[in-house]
Amino acid sequence: MSVYNIDPAYVVKKPLLSEKSTFAMNERKQYTFVVDPRATKTEIKAAIETLYKVRVEKVNTLIQKHKARRLRYGVVKPSPTKKAIVRLHADDTIELF
Repeated sequence: MSVYNIDPAYVVKKPLLSEKSTFAMNERKQYTFVVDPRATKTEIKAAIETLYKVRVEKVNTLIQKHKARRLRYGVVKPSPTKKAIVRLHADDTIELF
C-alpha cells in the first residue's frame, strides 16, 4: 500500500513551464510537472487524473541532478528533483496552462 493513496497533492508539487515544455504542450499534448522523488509512474498517473480530471496515456520520468555551486563557506550541492512528462488523451487538455 502506498503513502500517496491519501492525497494526490503530495505527489504533484507544481507544473513546470519552460520554452521546451511549452513547445511539447502545444505540439504533442505533453505536460511537465515537478513531482515527489519517491513517486512511481502509476502514482503520478493516478494523481494527475484525479487532480485535473483528465485521461493520461503515458508518463515519462527523469531525475534532474543539479550542478554544485561554490559559495563563501564551501561547495553546496542542491538535492536532485524528479520531473514527470505526462502525455494526455487526444481529447483532454489541462485548463491551468
